[in-house]
Amino acid sequence: MINVAVIGAGIGAQHVEAYAALPHLFIVLRVVDIKLTLASAPAQAVGATPSQNIDDALQDPDIDVIDICLPPNLHVEYALKSLAHGKHVVCEKPIATSLKDANILVFAMQKSGKKLYPVFQYRWGPPLQQLEALIFGGWTGKPQIAALETHWARGAEYYDIPWRGTWAGEQGGAVLCHAIHSHDLLCHFFGPVRSLSACVATRANPIETEDCAAISFEMTCGALATSNITLGAAHNETRLKFVFEHLTVTSGTAPYAPGSEKWTFETRDPAKQPEVNAFLNELGFEHIGFTGFFTEVAQDLLQQNSAAVTMQEGIASIELVTAIYHAARTGARVSLPISSDHPLYEGWTP
Repeated sequence: MINVAVIGAGIGAQHVEAYAALPHLFIVLRVVDIKLTLASAPAQAVGATPSQNIDDALQDPDIDVIDICLPPNLHVEYALKSLAHGKHVVCEKPIATSLKDANILVFAMQKSGKKLYPVFQYRWGPPLQQLEALIFGGWTGKPQIAALETHWARGAEYYDIPWRGTWAGEQGGAVLCHAIHSHDLLCHFFGPVRSLSACVATRANPIETEDCAAISFEMTCGALATSNITLGAAHNETRLKFVFEHLTVTSGTAPYAPGSEKWTFETRDPAKQPEVNAFLNELGFEHIGFTGFFTEVAQDLLQQNSAAVTMQEGIASIELVTAIYHAARTGARVSLPISSDHPLYEGWTP
């Protein structure tokens, strides 16, 4: 059994719920938040101890994993503290707000001998499993083009939380803290990005950080992709379309759990459609979102076959954000990977 302390009871409450759905793998022993009232409800739901003091969790010898659900500007600090206390770490996105800090985390992991798992829960759900199986089974052919839409509604109530929409607290806007999941899925299915260009703007809200963006990607495999992002939409929708040589894949519009809805898988050759449908019908059960993510974390910690998100994949997400901000500010097309002498290697905050 893996004992967990969840630090931060905002999105952390959803983490607690997911752990509770896996009682054969996890026990949540502590839920910590600066506001004890926020920690109390999720803690009581699972019989955990609510607390305002992070040190209580760090110094608890029974805790195996610290799950960090704090504002982005605190992720690196508490990930380093957790590793130094001999704990494995689960960290909400972004794992860091610079490539320099991300690589510092890698060194700390190696020194401690513990794991750090970046949270990218969008990867889990039946349609994601179906697409992975189709790629692995050779049904899709080469990637050709992808279109990503992150159209969410964020207004005054969302930004009433003081750190949101600020460079000091959130450390970025829609690119860093919203579309990062869709960009992770793009790289998960199409492979790494070779180069990109980008425009960002603040158009929907009176905030410091960007709330709109348009990005053009060239993938290492030769495929092309676009991502358009706004936090000023009427409703929250995430829409993904992946076009392969032999198959076109279209998601639903669920904003925060794409794997919770049915996707369409259409063959370019209509004669192949019944075969693809039969193949998909043979696939088994797949957890959705956080439950799927934590299942893979547990399997990795228990040294079983696992598809857990790796630290290198987390670093790739930060590298991509770095490139997007650099492209938007300079107007240049930016090539990846990003080297340590890049002007934004140590951070992109103004």
